Amino acid sequence: MEQNTQIQVQPKNWLVESILVTIFCCLPFGIAGIVFASQVNSKFAAGDYAGAERASKDAGRWTKIGFWVGLGGLILYIIAIFAFGLTAFWASKSNM
Repeated sequence: MEQNTQIQVQPKNWLVESILVTIFCCLPFGIAGIVFASQVNSKFAAGDYAGAERASKDAGRWTKIGFWVGLGGLILYIIAIFAFGLTAFWASKSNM
């Protein structure tokens, strides 16, 4: 008789990525990513593979959202600095 056993592989926990997003990009979304990432290992060890998979997807989602929000904020900041600098430059040229 054959036994139908499947080897479950632990899903990615996204912990390192979540920590980096928290430090460099967006604190609230990074913290949400860390919370879900910390649940992956414990749920997998408890045998809750579906819960570990769900926590991994949630951690990945919040980490990616935090990364893109942080990147968008950085781009807007650079555009604003450039625009205000250019405005100040032209204002100083017209006063000469």
